[in-house]
Amino acid sequence: MRVLVIVKATPESEAGILPSEQLLADMGRFNEELVKAGVMLAGEGLHPSSRGKRIEFSATGGKRTVVDGPFSETKELVAGFWIWQVSSLEEAVEWVKRCPHPHPGQEGTIEIRPLFEAEDFGDAMTPELVEQGARLREQLQH
Repeated sequence: MRVLVIVKATPESEAGILPSEQLLADMGRFNEELVKAGVMLAGEGLHPSSRGKRIEFSATGGKRTVVDGPFSETKELVAGFWIWQVSSLEEAVEWVKRCPHPHPGQEGTIEIRPLFEAEDFGDAMTPELVEQGARLREQLQH
């Protein structure tokens, strides 16, 4: 099962305060463990929302509105993420428990969300769509 592991933002991360050298080293060692265990598929930190944009869609989808950051509700924002391949949600929880605290000295949250797989969509995922997805994943690896 693949999961998205979301490191939630804090007021400090939203202010653009960068992690310390020690935290970068600790996270680097943790990422090495994840890679050696075959768990980590991807992972990145994100710039503050002040450097981002949102595109809001109208109910009909016909209108799109671009909103410049920063965005309110820091606790709902994302500071970084991993994509992991694990055997279960419980395994992902155990890995997160070993993770260095991403925001030392303050409260922090890491959220784990399963990613959809083709079989989760039932009959709506036709053989043609499965083949298209496989073709796109193949192209991404080159």
